Amino acid sequence: MTAPPHDARATAAEAGAAGDVTLDGTVERFVYRDEEGVFTVARFATADHAMATIVGELVGLQEGLPLRLHGRWVDDRKFGRQFRVTTYQLRSPETLVGIERFLGSGIIPGIGPELAGRLVGHFGMDTLEVIDRAPERLVEVPGIGASRAGKLAAAFAAQRHVQDVMVFLRGHGVSAAFAARIVKKYGKDAINVVRANPYRLAHEIWGIGFRTADAIAEKLGIARDAPERLEAGLLHALETSAEDGHMHVPDDELMATAADLLGVTADQLAPRLAALEHHRLVVREVLGHRGPCTMMPWAHAAEAQSASRLAALVRTPARGLALDIGAAIHAFEAVTGVTLADQQRRAVQAALVDKCTVITGGPGVGKTTIVKAIVHLAKLVHRRVALAAPTGRAAKRLGEATAMEAMTIHRLLEFQPHEGGFQRGPEDPLDADLAVIDEASMVDAQLFSALIAALRPDAQLVLVGDIDQLPSVGAGAVLSDVIGSDAATVIRLTEIFRQAAASQIVVSAHAINHGEVPVLDRPAGSSDFYFIARDDAEAARATIVELVAERIPGRFGFDAVTEVQVLAPMHRGELGTTALNRALQDRLNPAGGPELVRGERAFRRGDKVMQLRNDYDRSVFNGDIGVITAIDGDAGAITVELDGRQVSYDRAELDQLTHAYAVSIHKSQGSEYAAVVIPLMTQHYMMLQRSLLYTAVTRGKQLVVIVGSKRAVALAVRNADARRRYTWLAERIRAAV
Repeated sequence: MTAPPHDARATAAEAGAAGDVTLDGTVERFVYRDEEGVFTVARFATADHAMATIVGELVGLQEGLPLRLHGRWVDDRKFGRQFRVTTYQLRSPETLVGIERFLGSGIIPGIGPELAGRLVGHFGMDTLEVIDRAPERLVEVPGIGASRAGKLAAAFAAQRHVQDVMVFLRGHGVSAAFAARIVKKYGKDAINVVRANPYRLAHEIWGIGFRTADAIAEKLGIARDAPERLEAGLLHALETSAEDGHMHVPDDELMATAADLLGVTADQLAPRLAALEHHRLVVREVLGHRGPCTMMPWAHAAEAQSASRLAALVRTPARGLALDIGAAIHAFEAVTGVTLADQQRRAVQAALVDKCTVITGGPGVGKTTIVKAIVHLAKLVHRRVALAAPTGRAAKRLGEATAMEAMTIHRLLEFQPHEGGFQRGPEDPLDADLAVIDEASMVDAQLFSALIAALRPDAQLVLVGDIDQLPSVGAGAVLSDVIGSDAATVIRLTEIFRQAAASQIVVSAHAINHGEVPVLDRPAGSSDFYFIARDDAEAARATIVELVAERIPGRFGFDAVTEVQVLAPMHRGELGTTALNRALQDRLNPAGGPELVRGERAFRRGDKVMQLRNDYDRSVFNGDIGVITAIDGDAGAITVELDGRQVSYDRAELDQLTHAYAVSIHKSQGSEYAAVVIPLMTQHYMMLQRSLLYTAVTRGKQLVVIVGSKRAVALAVRNADARRRYTWLAERIRAAV
């Protein structure tokens, strides 16, 4: 039962060129295997009876298997001498003991050590040949009937097939980790699925994108103008536009983008777009002046359902309010010692009387005070109030401000990933008369659709947020669209209160928002907003590291890891998050202790890290930031403290984490930090937008430092032409009301 070579990291030729050696022996025991059964550390008994530690991407193995390994010896600083496997193949056992151990290893379901001994005792060296080619003879062994013989033969064939599938996938450029996911998803049908349409992988296997699938397709000989390739390219272009925030794309723009991606002409794509529509993989509509447009089915459903349900909510009368709002506001002022401005009074009244209210404004205009007043007055008339925000941090701030429980929108709607998603909806709506959603600029179209579906038609909705911040990370522009729909009462807060006006952070943010370059030249110690001129990227990076590690902690007392946050416009480049994280980690948490390496990242105890995608099982969400508190190198696991909770990750899950000494401005939405450092150079030209700089500055509570060039600041302030997202929610709401 000798399988073809199974590539783990490189071809045999490549490995040989790098000093590859061959090692025959048997897997004795596993020291560590990641969750997907890919990365493996094992003890290996060589043919000359020596013991070795082997490491590599070894898929589908069991203890007791005879292998031929190709790789090289390395001396690991912590773990000593190891054999790094580059390729391997399963060998046929060459002794009776070897055959018995192989069969008893558990690799074949239904055969354990006891049955393996009886099989080898009866068939001897021919045991594997009998199972593979003459399974009907298995009934010769006492205790094995015809039914069990058939099951054993099938299990043996299935295991051999898994090896064949892995070899096929690796031979077509699929990494071991992805190959394991493909086998897990499709089982014995994996080869047929990949051969028939490798582009399915891009939609059905997490982590495999269009370009990877396209490379596999090319190796399989699929033509560049094959229908499945053209349709996959169109879907990829549409999905990419959704990642950029768009809910739909005009057909001409979609086909031009896909044609460029695929290297074909746009006229070749029209029939394929029609085919996608026919199979309900996309939805197409004529959207006013934009003409024919295409969207993903989920995007169309999110907008159409949100519009219908918001219209129903607005049309349904609210419960009567047995309250003199003016007198109640005076009582609130007397209790709290706060005097509301006229704009704030109007906002409180609208929230309590109207069906849908939007309260928007920048920092220092009193949004939090308004929410306190709304909650206070709603309780007076026994209104049931639900408070929520898109992120855990924003919800925590909302709860602290109102002295009332606030939660994430996902928790409010009782999201259960394994039970169909949101448990609250039209069939089981929220028991709330008034829902107040803070940081509403972060709410994307799909989340808003789920929220509005969970409100009773006679409930009231209040959206609080800053319309001038960056839009949501997810697709859509909900806050802007609700304002533009004319279905909501909109209160725009413009008055900066005296206490807030003393902060140059607030003054500078409003200046930026009004298209004015803030005052950049201030004497040291006179402000909470500073600019440090650096025209060279390398010098700017060195200054940022010095600021975070020494100057800010020394001068202001902020903790360099937990209270100072670098916010960068981009991921790449000398001042991107990747380069800054590397430099900051080297300064704040240099190598020396235990660490766990995943790709190019080395995770160490004390590192600041960020979650990259929603993990509902752990209740950890995209953008959550924590600190690594423990590393178990032997088990390949780390523990991260996130909002006071200890969350564990194994090696296979480390792609969910990245270092967070520096994060993108987009990822900072909804968060606040004691001190913020912002690199801003002309090399960020493509990202220099007013809303981006405004969002970054408003993340700092007590200190903001911009490091870079005055020209870059001026360019960002002048550029108010951030590309508007393609959405149609406002128009759908207007048509439905």
